[in-house]
Amino acid sequence: MRLRLFQKTTVSILAGLLILAAPGVSAAESLAGNKGDIRFYPTLPGSPKDPCTKAYNAYVAASGHSAYATTFYSRVVDLYIICGARMNAPSQKAAEDLALRNCRAGLKKWKVKTASGGCAIALSK
Repeated sequence: MRLRLFQKTTVSILAGLLILAAPGVSAAESLAGNKGDIRFYPTLPGSPKDPCTKAYNAYVAASGHSAYATTFYSRVVDLYIICGARMNAPSQKAAEDLALRNCRAGLKKWKVKTASGGCAIALSK
């Protein structure tokens, strides 16, 4: 008798928790296709094969927390664009930090200096 009462009580409690947790599941929607927080619109090269265009498209398609960092582009002074991206990070802040680090690594790798002052987060979600 006690075992059946215990089983019924346990089932009732679990059913109640499931009902309370269900609305939270629907609120956690995918971020895929979403541009997220736009700080400035990045200048993208015209070619779809360009690494920065590929990184931007991967950023938009990513379903988790992601960020896209790029150098500011001045048509008069800068002849190139350097970018960095991080997709599906544990948090938005972690994605931003890693995207900036990736962009700055590109500046060091190619030993370039920009008139605009370096990399900044363009988009994050």
